[in-house]
Amino acid sequence: MNKNPLWKYLLLGAVLVTGFLFALPNIFGDDQAVQISARDGELPAGIEREVAATLEQAGIATPEFRTENGQLLALFQNSDDQIKARDAIDRTLNETSRRFNIAMNLVSAAPEWVRNIAKPMYLGLDLRGGVHFLMEVDMASAISSAEERFISEWKTLAREARVRGAAIQHRDGSLVARFREVAQRDQMLEIYGRDNRDLDMRTREEGEFAFIEADLTEEAEQAERTSSIQQNIITLRNRVNELGVAEPIIQQQGLERIVVQLPGIQDPGRAREILGATATLEYRLVFGTPGDWIAAGNGGVVPPAAKLYYERDTGSAILLQRDIIVTGDQIKDASAGIDQQSGSPAVFVNLDNQGARQMQTVTEDNVGNLMAVVYIENLVEYREVDGERIRETKRVEEVINSATIRDVLSHRFQTTGLAMTEATDLALLLRSGALKAPIEIVEERTVGPSLGRDNIRQGFNSALAGLAVVLAFMAFYYRVFGIIAGVALVVNLVLIIAVLSLLQATLTLPGIAGIVLTTGMAVDANVLIFERIREELRSGSTIQASISAGYDKAFVTIADANVTTLIAAVVLFSMGTGPIKGFAITLCIGILTSMFTAIFGTRALVNAIYGGKRVQSLAI
Repeated sequence: MNKNPLWKYLLLGAVLVTGFLFALPNIFGDDQAVQISARDGELPAGIEREVAATLEQAGIATPEFRTENGQLLALFQNSDDQIKARDAIDRTLNETSRRFNIAMNLVSAAPEWVRNIAKPMYLGLDLRGGVHFLMEVDMASAISSAEERFISEWKTLAREARVRGAAIQHRDGSLVARFREVAQRDQMLEIYGRDNRDLDMRTREEGEFAFIEADLTEEAEQAERTSSIQQNIITLRNRVNELGVAEPIIQQQGLERIVVQLPGIQDPGRAREILGATATLEYRLVFGTPGDWIAAGNGGVVPPAAKLYYERDTGSAILLQRDIIVTGDQIKDASAGIDQQSGSPAVFVNLDNQGARQMQTVTEDNVGNLMAVVYIENLVEYREVDGERIRETKRVEEVINSATIRDVLSHRFQTTGLAMTEATDLALLLRSGALKAPIEIVEERTVGPSLGRDNIRQGFNSALAGLAVVLAFMAFYYRVFGIIAGVALVVNLVLIIAVLSLLQATLTLPGIAGIVLTTGMAVDANVLIFERIREELRSGSTIQASISAGYDKAFVTIADANVTTLIAAVVLFSMGTGPIKGFAITLCIGILTSMFTAIFGTRALVNAIYGGKRVQSLAI
């Protein structure tokens, strides 16, 4: 009686070995590294020698090199060498063009044979250190931009209907079309209303003019808000990938905010610049002659079809057509480099199919005319008003380049007129996609690596303390059976860490709390079993029958208790965010592993010690 077949022992042994191997990488900690990856996806031959020579010239000791997932990692002993090495490598490899992504990171210090088997679990922001950003999306600008997109279409429809003198613009938060006659207005109202169900249109007369005013409907506004949040999250995730951050957290908070957490990031200033930047490009045809530009710049009337800008280098006024040829969101790829003819920094642009068709159509009809490149950036400024700090958003639009169209342009061309740093950052932003709506960083928190190490140490010590107290109590109260339960508890902790590593889950401080809670809960099943065995012994059952009844009769109660807790943990994970998810994931895993170790594991050990033997008494 109470004998296990061989397959159960083999299964238990396989689980223990697998769990140990997957938990093993977490013992070795992290190395500080400079991560080098090629923008075209493949590192050139000899890159390691070039990096080693660069570090030697900079007076930095030659590090250990490692290649993982197509990336070259240079490992350092301290953060000072890591920062110096990053700067030196970036200057050398990206001197003439931005061919490589250079980022600081933390990588596993486990030996290669361990890394080939398993990877360590990720550590969250509160354990590893890093930065936390809370960003707010400017929904008013998003809705305004959505309404402005109708301007070009309305102008085209007016020309096709041969309605002369129509003036269409976005003014005071609404799309406004002005006509000379009421009949013209009514004609265009019918045309505009055919396919524009997203617009709520109304009419009015003022003086000698008739007007159509339009705003997005409530449904269209809500759709635009949702789209802006989702597109900005995608764009931010692309930008984070450019920074080389492992396991970032980018998620929506509320209706208009986005949370970005970057564990392990060691250059928060750079992260802030890239994530919060809103720079993009617009390509427009130049309007009129230099005389018209000067007159407009001196306070003259700007023609309805034109828009007044100023050139960055000279500050001179220039008129551009209101119709945009292509914008930044139609740029599929971009890279920074040096213009071979002028030797100045340049951004090499590759348009998507729609943008290429538009560019080709416009340049075919305008060979010999001027085309300008507008650099657009939204800057946040603060000023003191009556002792209160007021935030203002300033939109900067300046012409960085204007040149004669010499040939028909299509998918690929280049833009000059920027400093090298601007060209590099702009290329990164264009590659990752334009933000659909401006965002502002309203909160920033930095968690230093020292605080992360303190959290890890305190969490580790709390887990050990809880484990030690539980083991001591179980050994004192249940003797040999208590020691068996203690062994199962240690194995349970190893399995929790192994599953977290296998799933590549992120361990946070609340996650450690979940592990500590599981440590206390894991022995509940054994307490029920052991007390049931004691009851059977007091009722006069034999030792073997008492052991069998203790496990069999307590199983239903144990299963019910754990299933109800598991349901609560699943609800927490599915509906919670941030720290709640971290707590719920370790609680879920801990419940499942404790069921295995407390019932299957301890019974196997008890049967190995007492099963099928004539035993006079039990140490329980």
